[in-house]
Amino acid sequence: MTVGDKGAHLRKPQEEVRKVERQPYRGWMCDLATESGRFAAGVGFITVHNSPRRGLEFVTRKISHGVAQIKLGRESELRLGNLEAQRDWGFAGDYVEAMWAMLQRDEPDDYVVATGETHSVREFCEIAFSHVGLDYDDHVVVDERFMRP
Repeated sequence: MTVGDKGAHLRKPQEEVRKVERQPYRGWMCDLATESGRFAAGVGFITVHNSPRRGLEFVTRKISHGVAQIKLGRESELRLGNLEAQRDWGFAGDYVEAMWAMLQRDEPDDYVVATGETHSVREFCEIAFSHVGLDYDDHVVVDERFMRP
């Protein structure tokens, strides 16, 4: 069975392992769960949201941690991939508030939670380094190993 097939969830017997294919539209899981008419649900499309708890494998934390290490004299450079990559980055706390607000609605609906602005990795570096009185050009090295496909 393929998840996303209309009515697939009604077939018996159900399989413990199902193939999940990429769908061109999000929200199919919510549709799958609500087709029975037993409950109503909405979908929240959430863009990238960051907090200090984010792992160092994510570029925003890699940059903030790298800037701190350079400012403290523990490192001299920060190696990154594509500085022109752009994302809509927001603060996780704000997104949690938005999720809570969605759950408080009398009628469910679909929502997009985003800042509405994109910023490049380069811009993020410029701001982060400027906050500690440094120029990112003096410390950021573009490294092909960190380029994403």
